[in-house]
Amino acid sequence: MNKKLSDIAKLVGGTVKGDASLVITGLSGIKEAKSGDLTFLANAKYAPLLEKTQASAVIVAEGVDTGKITAIVVENPSLAFSKIAEDFFQAHGPAVKGIHKTAVIGKDVRLGKNVGIGPYAVIEDAVVIGDDTVICGLTFIGQGTKVGKNGLIYPNVTVRERIVIGDRVIIHSGTVIGSDGFGFANVKGANVKIPQIGIVEIQDDVEIGANVTIDRARFDKTIVGKGTKIDNLVQIAHNVRTGENCIIVSQAGISGSTILEDNVTLAGQAGLVGHITIGKNSVVAAKSGVPNSIPPDSVYWGFPAKPIAEAKRINAMVQRLPHYVEIILDLKKRIAELEAQIKK
Repeated sequence: MNKKLSDIAKLVGGTVKGDASLVITGLSGIKEAKSGDLTFLANAKYAPLLEKTQASAVIVAEGVDTGKITAIVVENPSLAFSKIAEDFFQAHGPAVKGIHKTAVIGKDVRLGKNVGIGPYAVIEDAVVIGDDTVICGLTFIGQGTKVGKNGLIYPNVTVRERIVIGDRVIIHSGTVIGSDGFGFANVKGANVKIPQIGIVEIQDDVEIGANVTIDRARFDKTIVGKGTKIDNLVQIAHNVRTGENCIIVSQAGISGSTILEDNVTLAGQAGLVGHITIGKNSVVAAKSGVPNSIPPDSVYWGFPAKPIAEAKRINAMVQRLPHYVEIILDLKKRIAELEAQIKK
């Protein structure tokens, strides 16, 4: 990356305070930055780090004193830095151009304009891939699957048959979409497989992390809603439906037929039973176990998960259990002494 600070400021609609002709060669965090790097300050409590950073320039909000460091002033420093990083990434992203000679392309495949397919990728029959989408090497796209425009599927992703993927979807390595839902019936002591004949629908602007598994529906669809972001190592079971703009953090697990409404956040290692609904704008805190539906605009925590204020009170009491045990033992001793005196 070699860009003038003035050009970077134009990209994010910012104003340069200082030397606009500075050439930026990299991006970094404020602690790790070195000469030539651009960094950002999103939280005022880290302002003292401006005196120590080696960065050549910093992105800040209006009113922040950066001292001698050249700055780009914007409304939202974190968002601006993300946009700059995205611009840099596009220039240094997967170098997949055209169809690699080792890729296996099935019959009746329809490829849009500027599609890239990497080495040893397998594209089965009747697959449709939209314009400007990149399929990296060693990825498998199953029969009859549809992938939208401007997508990016990293190496070693498996997308099973008849899956529907929207526009601008990013899927990271190791993820499996459309594996069979976990469905068995116990017949005379034997677990008999129940066919899983539905599909998975990934809507526009979804990003799916590494080693995520999203099961196909028993019937109909498992749906990941528009704008939802999924961290690494998440399990989404059959017939789950997420709303739009949900956040699902690593190692969360969602059992079958559960519904997340819009803007739900599941923190790390949250576990949800099946056939419940998590209301819109709700948050499930880390390591929570959710056995029942949660109303909209709620924050739940604990095992079993409870409204967070209640869960905190219970947790505070649990921390004092040793003290309560001492009190109980002391009271038992006093009662025994009183009973002995009464008998006398």
